[in-house]
Amino acid sequence: MKPTSGPARWEKLADTTVATTRVLDLHRTRFRHPGRAVERDFVVIRPPDWVNVLALTPEYHLVLVRQFRFGIDGFSLEIPGGCLEGGEDPVTAGVRELREETGFAGTSARLLGSVHPNPAIQSNRSHFLLVENAVRAGESAWDADEEIEVSTLPVDEVLALARSGGITHGLVLDALFCFEPVWSQLKSGKRVES
Repeated sequence: MKPTSGPARWEKLADTTVATTRVLDLHRTRFRHPGRAVERDFVVIRPPDWVNVLALTPEYHLVLVRQFRFGIDGFSLEIPGGCLEGGEDPVTAGVRELREETGFAGTSARLLGSVHPNPAIQSNRSHFLLVENAVRAGESAWDADEEIEVSTLPVDEVLALARSGGITHGLVLDALFCFEPVWSQLKSGKRVES
């Protein structure tokens, strides 16, 4: 028989850091189910929040980055992005990451949305930023292990790549999903609300 009141909220009993790395902390968190009195340890990954940037050029192209990704042992076509640093605002972080990874800068930077990348095991959020009038404004300043190929493509080509499997990064697909209504308004000549 299914409960009618919905799932129960588990009670957190303890939280222990198992490992600390440059990109995330790994925790063992003990929870107890309130009705069944069952206790279990769960693994929780605690990375910092992330930001992904939809940088729209005056020609209505999106700035893209292609780089080697160790998790898939291959190349990935993405939008610029990275980690927020110690309490940094997502808009500030996104503008910084765009400049560092691509050398591009723009105007009207604003949040389009945020998601939990994988709430089953992760505690962080990923924020999606739109930067308009993006133009090359300087040199990139990559992190020590970054090598990035920067390009631009018309928005409709990027969306077609996403639909056909040419873009497989889940957070980039989420960002494009948040961007599509804005793009529809821009294409129809409507004023886009901030």
